[in-house]
Amino acid sequence: MSEPWPDELRLAADGAALNVRFDTGEQVALPAEYLRVESPSAEVKGHGPGQEQLVWGKRNVKISRLEPVGSYAVRIVFDDAHSTGLFTWPYLLKLGRERETIWQGYLDKITAAGFSR
Repeated sequence: MSEPWPDELRLAADGAALNVRFDTGEQVALPAEYLRVESPSAEVKGHGPGQEQLVWGKRNVKISRLEPVGSYAVRIVFDDAHSTGLFTWPYLLKLGRERETIWQGYLDKITAAGFSR
């Protein structure tokens, strides 16, 4: 069985969220802040395990535009000029399916570090 494939990527009119519908019928709503702090870029994830960087202060970030990358990903350009992460279809699905767990982990990390959203 193949991986789910996106049928539609729809950016909210105000840039606050990306909604993705997959060919399985599954739909995920991904807030801009969540996508920004979980960007798969080297700036956020580093170049290997243990090199992750904690990003904070992005509560009001918006998505400026989406740029297709081949047939496997989308580049999300944020209004804070971040644009280096390539969000693959499996990664977007993972972010949607595991949103509560991933988001809570992020909130716990910034709280422990003394930062705010």
